[in-house]
Amino acid sequence: MKRLADLAIPGSDRSLDLGDFLTTLVAQGRISQDSADHLVTLRRAAVGDTAKLHPLEFIAGQNVDDLGRPGKKLDLDSLSRWLASESDQPWYRIDPLKINVSAVTPLMSFAFAQRHRILAVEVNDREVTIASAQPFVQGWEDNLRHVLKREIRRVIANPEDLQRYSVEFYRLARSVSGANATDQKASGVGNFEQLLNLGSMSQEPDANDAHVVNIVDWLFQYAFEQRASDIHIEPRRESGCVRLRIDGVLHTVYQFPIQVTMAVVSRLKTLGRMNVAEKRKPQDGRIKTRAPKGNEVELRLSTLPTAFGEKMVMRIFDPDVLLRSFDQLGFSTEDQRRWQQMVSQPNGIVLVTGPTGSGKTTTLYTTLKQLATPQVNVCTIEDPIEMVEDSFNQMQVQHNIDLNFASGVRALMRQDPDIIMVGEIRDLETAEMAIQAALTGHLVLSTLHTNDAPSAVSRLIELGVAPYLIKATVLGVMAQRLVRTLCPHCKAPTQVDEEAWVDLTRPWNAPLPTQAQHAAGCLECRETGYRGRAGVYELMMLSDGIKALIHKDADVAQLRRQAYKEGMHSLRLSGAQKVGAGLTTIEEVLRVTPNSQQG
Repeated sequence: MKRLADLAIPGSDRSLDLGDFLTTLVAQGRISQDSADHLVTLRRAAVGDTAKLHPLEFIAGQNVDDLGRPGKKLDLDSLSRWLASESDQPWYRIDPLKINVSAVTPLMSFAFAQRHRILAVEVNDREVTIASAQPFVQGWEDNLRHVLKREIRRVIANPEDLQRYSVEFYRLARSVSGANATDQKASGVGNFEQLLNLGSMSQEPDANDAHVVNIVDWLFQYAFEQRASDIHIEPRRESGCVRLRIDGVLHTVYQFPIQVTMAVVSRLKTLGRMNVAEKRKPQDGRIKTRAPKGNEVELRLSTLPTAFGEKMVMRIFDPDVLLRSFDQLGFSTEDQRRWQQMVSQPNGIVLVTGPTGSGKTTTLYTTLKQLATPQVNVCTIEDPIEMVEDSFNQMQVQHNIDLNFASGVRALMRQDPDIIMVGEIRDLETAEMAIQAALTGHLVLSTLHTNDAPSAVSRLIELGVAPYLIKATVLGVMAQRLVRTLCPHCKAPTQVDEEAWVDLTRPWNAPLPTQAQHAAGCLECRETGYRGRAGVYELMMLSDGIKALIHKDADVAQLRRQAYKEGMHSLRLSGAQKVGAGLTTIEEVLRVTPNSQQG
């Protein structure tokens, strides 16, 4: 069979053109001769940017049928992989989350990278990995090998990604370099190990410097594009680290010089209307901006003084993510029925439990959005307000003026509310105010930090709430976690590990699922196999049978056994149902759910 490598002439350094690719594709039966002739005609007539496209980009842009894969098109990803195979060079997917941009951009100038259409993607003491989309052009190799004094390892990358990330990486590197050049002396402000430098005249870069503005803009755009929920900017001894939390997992994306890190934090503090001069105390702020798609996104900022300077975490609140339907959240039909039954009561307390980042806020906002009809008054007291929503009235805890959860609920009670949402029950005073509100005819929604639903009862008793008040007011408790869902583009059927399945569904001993899938990994999910998250839920309604077990020395295991008898599914069984439906994996469910003692 004719191969692309047959067209390479050793030492000629000739770039492959459209004719080379089409000749080989026709010979291999991937494209008809008529289609090839048509593409050549189109290319001759092309002007502007279209005429400058890499041949593979041009072919992919014409939406041609792939005769070698019936029903599919010759897309750029499959063509790039084909090029790698034809040239006997490894295929490389440029994942910006996995590339150390600050290490690879100094290896060659932007002009050199652009002239030869190459990009350094990995480097170690022995070799440099260079991505290109012209496998037989070798003129640049000797020059680079001589300058870098390292071996060159060649890989093939998607030409579109190659051009895009070349521009992005070098633009960012230039901004970082420009900001860093403002002052080569690291400022010692806030760094415990450099207190002796405090008297020097060193100044950190100006937070309004164009380079710093560019870095912050890139940070936001990149976080939105990668579907991040949090951005972490962390000062270290010699540099600063930027990490993004995507689907619950942190990824390092860039290392900044320490003074650039400080300038970026200052810029963000300015945007968030925080006190830029105050570096010793934690501060909170907010920024409202627009994502590339045009939708408004709110970011909650939080600073923390650390040994090496101020650390900042930005939590991203996308309204499209925060206010979703119950189906989108991951509720099963039965879970939704039980939850709606709880929150449709005229008065009482409904609790949502789980650790930080388990989706409690999203569940409560989705519920309040549904309950906030024109006929009812919905009020919230939060610390802080997670998302400003105009269909209910929101108040924020402010400790500096003694406005805490308890005093907030007390104030809300005089506002003729129907439904009250208390951000979190942390102490007896807040619990008593919530109970008072429930006893006087209000529906109260709140959160607790417990591992599972039955533990919420013992937690309230530990806080000092009388058991008879729990029986009188609590309608039900829902524990929840977020599991990563399988990428719809690459998930594939798999056999379930029987031992792991038994562990997951004990003591119900559910039959092995027939639709289980595994995480394969593809371009869409950055080879992780997962894309997005969904909730798993454990709903315990306070029936007469459960209320009978609530007393000062209540046994959580006994409560759990009774709840199971009455139809409650554990978090793990809820996760197992999603495994059976092909939505996630056993490993993922075991990773995020507690191993409650089964009764």
